Amino acid sequence: MKHFANVVLERHTTVTGSFATEPYEAGWASEAIFFVRAEEIVGEQPLLRVKVQISADGIHWADEGTAFDPITANGDYFVRIRHFGGWLRLCGDVQGDDSRFVLMVHLTLKE
Repeated sequence: MKHFANVVLERHTTVTGSFATEPYEAGWASEAIFFVRAEEIVGEQPLLRVKVQISADGIHWADEGTAFDPITANGDYFVRIRHFGGWLRLCGDVQGDDSRFVLMVHLTLKE
């Protein structure tokens, strides 16, 4: 039987400029899926760029190499990750004049 966990990292969180989600210790898992739901988008030509970061200690972060396609509309988005070490989080940037996004971020882990 596989072990499974689903964690809400951000709940109805408004993001502007640069941001990072709460980190999560996931060293026990062999695969992960990040889900992002863009619930509300405000601004002129809003654009959200989001990528996965990994860490050995939950303090110092490195880009893992996986990124979401640019997000410009409300909806659900996801990326899959394998071989990620101890800790996971997302980081991103909101671009566009006076733009902001309201997000839900889930991390699903499986071993």
